[in-house]
Amino acid sequence: MTHVEDELKSQPECWTRAAEEAGRHREALPAPGERVAVVGCGTSYFMAQAVAALREGAGLGETDAFAASEFPYGRSYDRVIALTRSGTTTEVLELLGRSRGKATRTTAVTADPATPVMTAADDVVVLDFADERSVVQTRFATTALTLLRAHLGLHTDSVVADGRTALTTDLPKGLVECTQFTFLGRGWTVGLANEAGLKMREASLSWTEAYPAMEYRHGPISITTESTATWMFGEAPRGLAEQVRATGGRWIAGRLDPLAELVRAQRLAVAVAAARGLDPDRPRHLTRSVILPAGPAGPAEVPEPREAAETAVTSSDAV
Repeated sequence: MTHVEDELKSQPECWTRAAEEAGRHREALPAPGERVAVVGCGTSYFMAQAVAALREGAGLGETDAFAASEFPYGRSYDRVIALTRSGTTTEVLELLGRSRGKATRTTAVTADPATPVMTAADDVVVLDFADERSVVQTRFATTALTLLRAHLGLHTDSVVADGRTALTTDLPKGLVECTQFTFLGRGWTVGLANEAGLKMREASLSWTEAYPAMEYRHGPISITTESTATWMFGEAPRGLAEQVRATGGRWIAGRLDPLAELVRAQRLAVAVAAARGLDPDRPRHLTRSVILPAGPAGPAEVPEPREAAETAVTSSDAV
């Protein structure tokens, strides 16, 4: 069994623990009414999109999501939440450093308490029980989202139950053989759709796309054929499933909680990788953390020093 398979199977237990611990991290997480920015890189950025939509949709305060490298320093926020499993990603540390000593309070949610982010942020939440060995990130991302979902009062036991269902039910027949995958979402599930697409690209080198569901009719549906699959996270817009089926493409309805549907997509990524003879623990061109050294030669991607001697590559904020 690969590391990523082992880790994705532990998600329901990680979610339960994160929900239980949310209360003791209340002071480190945004209060109702605060103006908040949630930032990350790669997978963490897509989780930030989901958190921002959930919080603002719940009426708890204006909330934006940004890739850490694209943070608008000219804007004023009460708090910045940085999602960073490795705690070493250059763009996140740079952002936290530039925010130090200013009116904006910063919180880092991380998996590793032995990294620079512990002193870079004003407040830190450590989810070390959700850390991972695989390069392809699964359980840390969904556990961080669950922590924040619980903090917002939007987590229920049914999410965990659906997560277990996602792990024990078979994937639709013929899905692994598809040549292209499109993931769709609405509201907070747009971030999950983006993340599902990223998992498929990383683990299986698949051709994948992701869109807000209502945008699919505005061009992307033109690529749908008998060998493509369109997967909806959450409730679909009226008539869209029928339109996709009319093209001959496969339509996958999201019947579970959208976070559990992401688990199903993670399983699909591993299954497609296996069918193509790929190792999902060693995705092409990826390392545990994107660290960009300063210098005239410009930025370069290097592994974390503490992981450089290992033969098994481990996971990254960038993925």
